[in-house]
Amino acid sequence: MNAQDPRVSVVVLTHERPQELERTLQRLQALPERPALIVVNNGSAPAAAEVVRRFEGVTLVQCPRNLGAAGRNLGVARVRTPYVAFCDDDTWWEPGSLSRAAAVLDAHPRLAVLNARVLVGPENRVDPACECMAASPLDSRGLPGPRLVSFMAGAVVMRVQAFREAGSYEPRFFLGAEEVLLGQDLMAAGWDMAYVASVCTHHHPSPARDRRARALVTTRNRLWLAWLRLPWPLAWHETRKVWRDGVAQGVAGAALRAALAGLPWVLARRRVLPPPVVELIVQVHGGPPPARRRVHVTPGVQR
Repeated sequence: MNAQDPRVSVVVLTHERPQELERTLQRLQALPERPALIVVNNGSAPAAAEVVRRFEGVTLVQCPRNLGAAGRNLGVARVRTPYVAFCDDDTWWEPGSLSRAAAVLDAHPRLAVLNARVLVGPENRVDPACECMAASPLDSRGLPGPRLVSFMAGAVVMRVQAFREAGSYEPRFFLGAEEVLLGQDLMAAGWDMAYVASVCTHHHPSPARDRRARALVTTRNRLWLAWLRLPWPLAWHETRKVWRDGVAQGVAGAALRAALAGLPWVLARRRVLPPPVVELIVQVHGGPPPARRRVHVTPGVQR
């Protein structure tokens, strides 16, 4: 039997998907790295806990209710290794990838987040989000792969110190764009994030998803994100873009009402990102067009 890699633990987030969880734990326990496994049962029925108890050595963290992405915070609180890999109950890490990720993080002490290549379904299709990451326009000198301004929450290996320093996942966001906020706060604290295609995770999406509810919460969170961290001109530009996306998804009005209901909290927590971080975000996602330069014309003088 291979020795356990002492550098990486895995936190698995699950909610009401015991069959998918069992498959994922089987895959994770078969990894050559033999990582410490921590399952966060996010307010699920007892079936999920029963699945975990069938796997020797797996730590169960039982949440009294569904905390969304913030459930991962409870899992990380149990981690005793320098790095933590995240996955959901419908994802698992490819053999050897966790050791490769740990070696990359060892070699790059300012790298907080390593986003893996995600292979979707039995066909092992590369997730389109990974193709976007691979094409990052940012200067990536000194990094092990393309520089990122965000990441995929269930497909990363993180430096535990950085995760805790940045404040972990914001509970109010529940699920949707929570990783964008954490990524921005990591960059503001001077940490780097990169896409490393040699590290792989598999995702077999569960059909048990409420797409409209997820779209509504994500749209609300994108509004909060703009108001929490961006300079006001860029925040207004982003608000209009999010509104258009929400209209296309049929959730704009409900999402805006939900976002405005949280406005006092947003304003109390508003902390604008440093200009260099804002510039990175604009390079990736774009921003408002430059303001037109006003030209003073003296009466009677043509220009």
